[in-house]
Amino acid sequence: MVTVAEKVIDFNRHLHYTGKLPDGFRVMNPYLDNPETLQVMRRFYNRYYNDRHRRKFIIGINPSRHGAGVTGVPFTDTKRLEQVCGIRMQSAYTHEVSSVFMYDVIAAWGGAARFYNEFYINSPFPLAIVRSTEGSKWVNANYYDDPALFEMVKPFMIASMKKHISLGLDTSEVFILGKKNAAFINKLNAAARLFDKAIVLEHPRYIEQYRSKDKQLYIDKYIRALGGAL
Repeated sequence: MVTVAEKVIDFNRHLHYTGKLPDGFRVMNPYLDNPETLQVMRRFYNRYYNDRHRRKFIIGINPSRHGAGVTGVPFTDTKRLEQVCGIRMQSAYTHEVSSVFMYDVIAAWGGAARFYNEFYINSPFPLAIVRSTEGSKWVNANYYDDPALFEMVKPFMIASMKKHISLGLDTSEVFILGKKNAAFINKLNAAARLFDKAIVLEHPRYIEQYRSKDKQLYIDKYIRALGGAL
């Protein structure tokens, strides 16, 4: 029998976006851009998902270029990957604010081993998206930042969500991070009937950047929503 780890690794190894994008947008594929990303991603999933357990689904937006856009692990920068998961990345060093909050939640849950035994995190668009700015700089972008972008990536997102679910996830109840994200994912769900019920939580980046003084309240909210005891 194939393990969850083997399924996720195979999914990531074959990720490739070939669809169109509006002018000024670009997709980053960390598994093609950096060979070490594939190595550390494989180590992560073999460590925490080497089983056939049914897990709950936590849905993000799309990877950050400093988080999963480097490590291949959702909401995990290289700092948390090494300090919490014990997996060091030699070719990159990143700090990502969403990763800070998510790993505070993971610590409150009881640690990485317990958390990842119960939850699977990924995004409807599982590759990093960047957009150009003045001065030819590239910054993080969300799949919903431009109406044309959303329509172009929508088929790929639905297909990706179905592949995530095929890992053996519990679709009776999913957890969506970000209110705007939830509005668009609900459109995908209406079209493809992916899950039964969605619980919406504030996005980690929003909390870390704009509500940091109330951070513990949001951590407690996450724990309660995910079904944990405080």
